[in-house]
Amino acid sequence: MTKKALLALALGTLLTGVGCRHTREGAESDIERAGEKTEDAAEKAGEKVEDSAENAADKTEDAAEKAGDKIEDATDK
Repeated sequence: MTKKALLALALGTLLTGVGCRHTREGAESDIERAGEKTEDAAEKAGEKVEDSAENAADKTEDAAEKAGDKIEDATDK
């Protein structure tokens, strides 16, 4: 019975070790995926900021052009 108990203990230890390794590997892959998602979200946010800045610059340029046109029209009269 002692041999069986030792064998069961050794087998249990091996299985627990394998389970821990899989859990650790799973956690590492979860962390990697979370990091990738965070990076993707940051890139998208950066792109949105760039687009918004470009749109604001375009609108400012258009408004300046319109104001310039109005000034020219007023001075031509």
